Amino acid sequence: MTAELISGRAARMERATSESSVSVRMDLDGTGRADISTSVPFFDHMLNALAKHSLIDLEVRASGDTHIDVHHTVEDTAIVIGEVLRAALGSKQGIRRFGEATVPLDEALAHAVVDVSGRPYLVHSGEPEGQEYHLIGGHFTGSMTRHVFEAITYHSGICLHMRLLGGRDPHHIVEAQFKAFARALRAAVEDDPRVEGIPSTKGAL
Repeated sequence: MTAELISGRAARMERATSESSVSVRMDLDGTGRADISTSVPFFDHMLNALAKHSLIDLEVRASGDTHIDVHHTVEDTAIVIGEVLRAALGSKQGIRRFGEATVPLDEALAHAVVDVSGRPYLVHSGEPEGQEYHLIGGHFTGSMTRHVFEAITYHSGICLHMRLLGGRDPHHIVEAQFKAFARALRAAVEDDPRVEGIPSTKGAL
């Protein structure tokens, strides 16, 4: 169960456990095309937003023991997305490496900063008290937002600082974060024509 590079900066992976079955294909040089089906409708909505605003083509098929809880399916999908992102980035030559975005959604405002550093790290702050307990769309618990970002950052090897600067509606609070992450990631993985080789004084990321 290892992500494989298909061509260019496109990669894919399939992962099956007793709790879930996940297949992901990603192309960093896409147009934001999404084909998502995780059996968790609100998570589908968030992944569609992630693809659209990052301009990353993303295909996801996931199923699991959602009759127990959506936790396993959502977490495992995020794990595979992270692994595929790591593979698609390849050597990271010529990329911008850093990206940031501040994105509003009505009353909600989220700020994301990404460093394609090779060192996984997440700082996640600002959600209002009780957000983690909200059941959004009848399936997705608010606490899963941080969990998704944890899984993606850890398995892709990126650093993400995500701050919610304001928000009231639970749906808007989550969606603003996914869109901010998408825009920051888009900037970080883009080719920079002025960069030669690896954008690091160490010579490796």
